[in-house]
Amino acid sequence: MSTTRESEEIETTVETTDYRSPAGKDRELTKEKVGVVHLTRKRGNSGTCGGAIAGAVDSISKTIQSAKNAVWGGKK
Repeated sequence: MSTTRESEEIETTVETTDYRSPAGKDRELTKEKVGVVHLTRKRGNSGTCGGAIAGAVDSISKTIQSAKNAVWGGKK
Protein backbone atom coordinates (compact mmCIF):
# COMPACT_ATOMS: atom_id res chain seq x y z
CA MET A 1 0.00 0.00 0.00
CA SER A 2 1.32 3.45 -0.86
CA THR A 3 0.07 6.94 -0.16
CA THR A 4 0.89 10.06 -2.17
CA ARG A 5 -0.03 13.55 -1.00
CA GLU A 6 -0.43 16.25 -3.65
CA SER A 7 -1.88 19.65 -2.70
CA GLU A 8 -5.40 18.88 -1.49
CA GLU A 9 -5.60 15.20 -2.47
CA ILE A 10 -4.51 11.96 -0.85
CA GLU A 11 -4.12 8.99 -3.17
CA THR A 12 -3.91 5.51 -1.67
CA THR A 13 -3.11 2.50 -3.87
CA VAL A 14 -3.92 -0.98 -2.58
CA GLU A 15 -2.50 -4.03 -4.34
CA THR A 16 -5.01 -6.90 -4.58
CA THR A 17 -6.07 -9.80 -6.80
CA ASP A 18 -9.03 -9.77 -9.21
CA TYR A 19 -10.69 -13.18 -9.65
CA ARG A 20 -12.80 -13.66 -12.79
CA SER A 21 -14.99 -16.50 -13.89
CA PRO A 22 -15.67 -16.54 -17.64
CA ALA A 23 -19.22 -17.26 -18.81
CA GLY A 24 -20.04 -20.86 -19.66
CA LYS A 25 -19.43 -24.19 -18.01
CA ASP A 26 -16.06 -25.77 -17.31
CA ARG A 27 -14.10 -22.54 -17.74
CA GLU A 28 -11.04 -21.88 -15.63
CA LEU A 29 -11.08 -19.18 -13.00
CA THR A 30 -8.57 -16.47 -13.91
CA LYS A 31 -6.78 -14.23 -11.46
CA GLU A 32 -4.90 -11.04 -12.14
CA LYS A 33 -2.95 -8.72 -9.85
CA VAL A 34 -4.49 -5.24 -9.82
CA GLY A 35 -4.09 -1.99 -7.94
CA VAL A 36 -7.14 -0.20 -6.56
CA VAL A 37 -6.73 3.57 -6.18
CA HIS A 38 -8.68 5.47 -3.52
CA LEU A 39 -8.64 9.26 -3.97
CA THR A 40 -9.58 11.39 -0.96
CA ARG A 41 -9.96 15.11 -1.46
CA LYS A 42 -9.57 17.48 1.48
CA ARG A 43 -12.39 19.97 1.83
CA GLY A 44 -12.59 23.28 3.60
CA ASN A 45 -14.28 23.45 6.96
CA SER A 46 -17.93 23.33 6.00
CA GLY A 47 -18.98 22.65 9.59
CA THR A 48 -20.83 19.48 8.57
CA CYS A 49 -19.87 15.99 7.51
CA GLY A 50 -20.74 15.15 3.94
CA GLY A 51 -20.03 18.57 2.46
CA ALA A 52 -22.19 19.08 -0.62
CA ILE A 53 -24.73 16.41 0.29
CA ALA A 54 -25.27 17.85 3.76
CA GLY A 55 -25.70 21.29 2.22
CA ALA A 56 -28.25 19.96 -0.27
CA VAL A 57 -30.21 18.20 2.50
CA ASP A 58 -30.24 21.40 4.55
CA SER A 59 -31.47 23.39 1.55
CA ILE A 60 -34.25 20.89 0.79
CA SER A 61 -35.32 20.90 4.44
CA LYS A 62 -35.60 24.70 4.43
CA THR A 63 -37.56 24.64 1.16
CA ILE A 64 -40.03 22.10 2.57
CA GLN A 65 -40.46 24.13 5.75
CA SER A 66 -41.06 27.28 3.69
CA ALA A 67 -43.72 25.48 1.64
CA LYS A 68 -45.42 24.24 4.82
CA ASN A 69 -45.43 27.77 6.21
CA ALA A 70 -46.97 29.10 3.00
CA VAL A 71 -49.72 26.46 2.97
CA TRP A 72 -50.60 26.46 6.68
CA GLY A 73 -50.03 30.12 7.45
CA GLY A 74 -46.64 30.19 9.05
CA LYS A 75 -45.14 28.85 12.28
CA LYS A 76 -47.28 28.70 15.42
